[in-house]
Amino acid sequence: MDSPVFAAETLGLTKRYPLAWKRRVVVALNKLDLQVRPGEVFGLLGPNGSGKSTTIKLLLGLIRPNEGEARIFGLGPDDLEARRRIGFLPENPYFYGFLTGDETLQFFGKLCGLRGAKLTARINELIDLVSLQNGRERPLRSYSKGMLQRIGLAQAMIHDPDLLFLDEPTAGVDPQGSAQIRDLILRLKKMGKTVIFSSHLLEQVQEVADRVAIFSLGRKVLEGSLDDLLTEKEATLVSVPGELTDARRDELERLLAQSGFTGANVQFSRPRLSLEQLYLRTVEAERQP
Repeated sequence: MDSPVFAAETLGLTKRYPLAWKRRVVVALNKLDLQVRPGEVFGLLGPNGSGKSTTIKLLLGLIRPNEGEARIFGLGPDDLEARRRIGFLPENPYFYGFLTGDETLQFFGKLCGLRGAKLTARINELIDLVSLQNGRERPLRSYSKGMLQRIGLAQAMIHDPDLLFLDEPTAGVDPQGSAQIRDLILRLKKMGKTVIFSSHLLEQVQEVADRVAIFSLGRKVLEGSLDDLLTEKEATLVSVPGELTDARRDELERLLAQSGFTGANVQFSRPRLSLEQLYLRTVEAERQP
């Protein structure tokens, strides 16, 4: 049986930076194994300097690993076919402020080989997707931070990539703009796109991500689906309909102690953490000596 082709995969990926003046080496990423399936939204979480952006840059081929391997749809990041299938929105994208929204997308579209009616149709489609109808004829120097992030997302999608990398897409964006970007990620998921993004907004990650990986000090310390990670596996939550009186609670505790309570309307489930609770617990545990 053929092995599955992942949208993005890393095998023992390691990146070190020498600090010559201190005669030591900083390990930005240490032996990362990661697999992202096509069509899923994958969140990278961690403090500043934990390895999130380094992971994205290695997968994009912007920097070279010291050890290990990165693959995009089974190909190396430098492969032309792999590059055609990816789009990238950096944390702080740079655009020409004198260009309008339409002109910006025309510029990037032509860099990707689009021309004529096909490019015009694609621009119209993307302007509608990112809800910039009122900004398409305005110069980008007049855009808000949220509008710049949305035009950045549009340029990352101009060539209709299968995989999108978004590095802190909501950094510095107000709550309304953040909600718009969250909704865009959900729309991309419905379109069948694969999205890998890093974020510090844990509530937003919890709303859009299928799976997450938590990084600390250059290492991946936790990975999985949100449903699995946020469910407390060492506790059970008992839910009953209506108000639970003291007498009834005493009776329930006694019956549970005897392992004989099987009321038809009693529901047993696992209590759930918030993503913030999981994140803080994981990162703080890594910092313990």
